[in-house]
Amino acid sequence: MSEARALVDAHHHVWDLDVRPQPWLDEPGHEPIRRSFSPNALRAAATRPLAGRRLTSSVVVQCVASVPETRELLALADIDPLIGAVVGWADLTSPEIGDVLDDLRAGQAGRYLRSVRHLVQGESDPHWLGRPDVERGLRAVGERGLGYDVLVLSHQLPQAIRLAERLPELPLVLDHAGKPPIARRELTDWTQQLRTLARHPQVRCKVSGLITEADHDKWTVDDIRPVWDVLLAAFGPDRLMFGSDWPVANLAGGWNRWAATVEELLDGCSDTEIHAVLAGTATAFYHLDPAP
Repeated sequence: MSEARALVDAHHHVWDLDVRPQPWLDEPGHEPIRRSFSPNALRAAATRPLAGRRLTSSVVVQCVASVPETRELLALADIDPLIGAVVGWADLTSPEIGDVLDDLRAGQAGRYLRSVRHLVQGESDPHWLGRPDVERGLRAVGERGLGYDVLVLSHQLPQAIRLAERLPELPLVLDHAGKPPIARRELTDWTQQLRTLARHPQVRCKVSGLITEADHDKWTVDDIRPVWDVLLAAFGPDRLMFGSDWPVANLAGGWNRWAATVEELLDGCSDTEIHAVLAGTATAFYHLDPAP
């Protein structure tokens, strides 16, 4: 398949509950995904072409604050050709963060570690990303040529903005567009902060996780379009990347319905712009191998 027809899912998860529990799945509302999911399950789910493209590569993302989970994801990437990169976890507050990252990268599958993530959305400290120990850890991430996936809720976007200001050399990607409050239809503050963050050229943004911020049962493309319009204007297509957030997306319609929605949102974009969103931006940020 030519690179021009590649489709990269820049954000999905896998988990095997027999190997590693996922305590967050015990929260109410997660019953439909309270089971194990493998890359083969993603292949089986992603049956719909998106703009004439079928899934060629993916980025698997950590779920829990666990270095062992990261090792498991790296090992999976080493044997499954679909997975082109891993977003792992390491304790950014630890004085040994550099050694931990070096150890992860030195393993047989360490080459697949391309970014690090922490679930800042679960931190009560409104200045967590600005803590000196966290900043030290993030500098260690950048010094090793890795990126950082920013997972924040919409009201935490000021933390992401300050991070981008302080560490302009650290490649950042905003997961799930900063989780805009789509269901509440309260996008004014999110829009302002998103535009401010987008002024920092080292920041990319994932067009992912939006349907689970909308009404899970009643959302339509028209609910997502205002968010898409802001993202496209703020970042441009060459700084946006498609992600499914599968299997979490199953709570609000699943992979194929989200792919159909993204295809509709891309209507009117040029072939070059479509390629950027569906493959080019993710390939560059995560240093993915080009499609064969």
